[in-house]
Amino acid sequence: MVTKTRVARCACGGVTATVEGEPEFVVLCNCTHCQRRTGSPFGVGAYFAREAVTLAGATKAFVRAVDGTDRTLTNQFCPECGGTLYWTLDLRPKHIGIAAGHFADPDFARPTRIVWEQHKHEWITFPPDILTFPQAAT
Repeated sequence: MVTKTRVARCACGGVTATVEGEPEFVVLCNCTHCQRRTGSPFGVGAYFAREAVTLAGATKAFVRAVDGTDRTLTNQFCPECGGTLYWTLDLRPKHIGIAAGHFADPDFARPTRIVWEQHKHEWITFPPDILTFPQAAT
Protein backbone atom coordinates (compact mmCIF):
# COMPACT_ATOMS: atom_id res chain seq x y z
CA MET A 1 0.00 0.00 0.00
CA VAL A 2 1.30 3.44 -0.94
CA THR A 3 1.34 6.11 1.77
CA LYS A 4 -0.11 9.38 0.57
CA THR A 5 1.91 12.55 1.10
CA ARG A 6 0.02 15.85 1.43
CA VAL A 7 1.28 19.40 1.84
CA ALA A 8 -0.69 22.07 3.68
CA ARG A 9 0.43 25.63 3.02
CA CYS A 10 -0.61 29.09 4.09
CA ALA A 11 -1.86 31.64 1.53
CA CYS A 12 1.62 32.99 0.73
CA GLY A 13 3.30 29.56 0.88
CA GLY A 14 5.79 30.66 3.54
CA VAL A 15 4.67 28.00 6.06
CA THR A 16 4.07 24.37 5.16
CA ALA A 17 3.19 21.13 6.88
CA THR A 18 3.97 17.95 4.96
CA VAL A 19 2.16 14.86 6.24
CA GLU A 20 2.48 11.17 5.55
CA GLY A 21 -0.68 9.09 5.58
CA GLU A 22 -4.20 9.85 6.70
CA PRO A 23 -5.12 11.92 9.76
CA GLU A 24 -5.84 9.95 12.92
CA PHE A 25 -9.01 12.00 13.38
CA VAL A 26 -10.65 15.11 11.93
CA VAL A 27 -12.59 17.48 14.18
CA LEU A 28 -15.07 20.17 13.18
CA CYS A 29 -15.08 22.78 15.95
CA ASN A 30 -17.82 25.37 16.47
CA CYS A 31 -16.14 27.15 19.42
CA THR A 32 -15.97 30.92 19.33
CA HIS A 33 -12.15 30.76 19.29
CA CYS A 34 -12.19 28.76 16.04
CA GLN A 35 -14.81 31.10 14.62
CA ARG A 36 -12.49 34.04 15.28
CA ARG A 37 -9.37 32.16 14.11
CA THR A 38 -10.92 31.22 10.78
CA GLY A 39 -13.40 34.04 10.18
CA SER A 40 -15.91 31.25 9.50
CA PRO A 41 -18.69 29.72 11.65
CA PHE A 42 -16.38 26.78 12.42
CA GLY A 43 -12.91 25.36 11.92
CA VAL A 44 -11.90 21.90 10.74
CA GLY A 45 -8.70 20.41 12.11
CA ALA A 46 -6.95 17.25 10.97
CA TYR A 47 -4.85 15.61 13.67
CA PHE A 48 -1.70 13.71 12.76
CA ALA A 49 0.88 11.97 14.92
CA ARG A 50 3.82 14.37 15.40
CA GLU A 51 6.23 11.95 13.73
CA ALA A 52 4.09 11.98 10.55
CA VAL A 53 4.43 15.79 10.16
CA THR A 54 7.31 17.85 8.76
CA LEU A 55 6.97 21.59 9.43
CA ALA A 56 8.77 24.33 7.50
CA GLY A 57 8.79 28.12 7.57
CA ALA A 58 8.88 30.77 10.27
CA THR A 59 5.74 31.10 12.39
CA LYS A 60 4.52 33.28 15.18
CA ALA A 61 2.78 31.63 18.15
CA PHE A 62 -0.47 32.62 19.81
CA VAL A 63 -1.10 30.76 23.07
CA ARG A 64 -4.58 30.73 24.56
CA ALA A 65 -6.38 29.02 27.41
CA VAL A 66 -8.83 26.23 26.61
CA ASP A 67 -12.24 27.19 28.00
CA GLY A 68 -13.05 25.70 31.38
CA THR A 69 -9.62 24.07 31.88
CA ASP A 70 -6.07 24.88 32.89
CA ARG A 71 -4.79 23.61 29.51
CA THR A 72 -3.55 25.68 26.58
CA LEU A 73 -3.66 25.57 22.81
CA THR A 74 -0.83 27.12 20.78
CA ASN A 75 -1.69 28.35 17.28
CA GLN A 76 1.18 28.75 14.84
CA PHE A 77 0.51 31.28 12.13
CA CYS A 78 2.40 32.81 9.21
CA PRO A 79 3.71 36.28 10.11
CA GLU A 80 3.42 37.32 6.44
CA CYS A 81 -0.13 36.32 5.41
CA GLY A 82 -1.60 35.53 8.86
CA GLY A 83 -2.79 32.00 8.03
CA THR A 84 -3.03 29.72 11.09
CA LEU A 85 -1.64 26.56 9.58
CA TYR A 86 -1.24 24.33 12.63
CA TRP A 87 -1.53 24.08 16.40
CA THR A 88 -0.60 21.98 19.39
CA LEU A 89 -2.71 21.23 22.45
CA ASP A 90 -1.81 20.24 25.99
CA LEU A 91 -4.66 17.70 25.75
CA ARG A 92 -3.05 15.91 22.78
CA PRO A 93 0.74 16.20 23.15
CA LYS A 94 1.44 13.42 20.61
CA HIS A 95 -0.50 15.19 17.82
CA ILE A 96 -0.32 18.25 15.62
CA GLY A 97 -3.59 19.75 14.43
CA ILE A 98 -3.54 21.17 10.92
CA ALA A 99 -6.30 23.36 9.49
CA ALA A 100 -7.85 21.09 6.85
CA GLY A 101 -8.52 23.94 4.42
CA HIS A 102 -4.78 24.58 4.06
CA PHE A 103 -4.52 21.26 2.21
CA ALA A 104 -6.87 22.65 -0.50
CA ASP A 105 -7.92 19.06 -1.27
CA PRO A 106 -11.62 18.42 -1.98
CA ASP A 107 -11.05 14.68 -1.36
CA PHE A 108 -9.71 15.27 2.17
CA ALA A 109 -11.18 13.12 4.96
CA ARG A 110 -14.47 14.33 6.44
CA PRO A 111 -14.82 15.13 10.15
CA THR A 112 -15.06 12.19 12.55
CA ARG A 113 -16.55 14.35 15.33
CA ILE A 114 -18.13 17.73 15.87
CA VAL A 115 -17.34 19.67 19.06
CA TRP A 116 -18.66 22.76 20.82
CA GLU A 117 -22.05 22.33 19.18
CA GLN A 118 -23.47 24.73 21.76
CA HIS A 119 -21.83 27.54 19.71
CA LYS A 120 -23.06 26.30 16.32
CA HIS A 121 -24.76 28.88 14.13
CA GLU A 122 -28.51 28.14 13.82
CA TRP A 123 -28.53 27.92 10.04
CA ILE A 124 -25.87 25.18 9.87
CA THR A 125 -26.88 21.53 9.57
CA PHE A 126 -24.34 18.72 9.89
CA PRO A 127 -24.68 15.09 8.75
CA PRO A 128 -26.46 13.09 11.47
CA ASP A 129 -23.93 10.22 11.37
CA ILE A 130 -21.02 12.25 12.81
CA LEU A 131 -20.46 12.10 16.59
CA THR A 132 -21.44 15.42 18.14
CA PHE A 133 -20.48 16.89 21.50
CA PRO A 134 -21.97 20.02 23.15
CA GLN A 135 -18.48 21.01 24.28
CA ALA A 136 -15.07 19.48 23.63
CA ALA A 137 -14.56 15.75 23.31
CA THR A 138 -11.89 14.43 25.66
